[in-house]
Amino acid sequence: MATSIDETARIHPGAKLGADVVVGPYCMVGDNVVIGDGTVLEAFAQVKPYTRMGANNHIHSYAIIGGEPQHLGFKGEETWVEMGDGNIVREFVTIHRGTVQGHGKTVIGSRCLLMAYVHIAHDCILGDNVIMSNASSLAGHVTIGDGAIVSGMSGVHQFVRIGEFAFLGAMGGFGQDIPPYTIATGVRAKLHGLNKIGLRRRGFDRDTITALKRAYRKIFRSDMIREEALEEVQESLGHVPQVMKLVEFVKNSPRGVTPSARTGTNGLPAEDGDVNDGDSDE
Repeated sequence: MATSIDETARIHPGAKLGADVVVGPYCMVGDNVVIGDGTVLEAFAQVKPYTRMGANNHIHSYAIIGGEPQHLGFKGEETWVEMGDGNIVREFVTIHRGTVQGHGKTVIGSRCLLMAYVHIAHDCILGDNVIMSNASSLAGHVTIGDGAIVSGMSGVHQFVRIGEFAFLGAMGGFGQDIPPYTIATGVRAKLHGLNKIGLRRRGFDRDTITALKRAYRKIFRSDMIREEALEEVQESLGHVPQVMKLVEFVKNSPRGVTPSARTGTNGLPAEDGDVNDGDSDE
């Protein structure tokens, strides 16, 4: 299929479109834009200057990619949005360029799903296979690891790091780092154990999940000093690569890690991230 551009669309001469690109009615594509093969822009989508995207992205109506950052220090410098392949960007999503005070670019990986009204601010970096649900927002400089999920109407504070395969609950407020493989939720978010269902769905084996559960309990639910707990986990479970990712993430957290909800309802110990599904990981 050849590239198709609706007669009402406006494409800047400085834009570069790949093969088999579809540009729908009333789309706007600015200067210094690169759009990869097989990408679809639906009606009224806008791709603003200094945006590069790979192949097979699907940009839905009224999404705006590459807007200038909402940053008082921004003076019109050349900064970018960079996007990988196979992303789905739904209606009214906004993705802003980076700043010279930050990375100089905002980065979206590949195969991400950004649902309607998502906002991604300047200098954010998203890994691959990230899902952001409706009306969730990232402030500037947020980093999200591969496979993480941000549920609807959640807000993430600037400079927060979200680890890979973490799950952030709906309508949450996240002001500190969320370790990989965990669940966090709440207006002032707390950790609620491992994202066990998500890990199983992603193909993590039983032994790895069990090791992560033991590491989580030692680091976040024991009475040990955090540094001592990390050392003990590294000594006893450091042969598991995912455990070491968890340990290193916590060790290297400049903002501090979101605290654990140590007890659940009725004063009983909180569960490790999902309902009792009848299988034992002990």
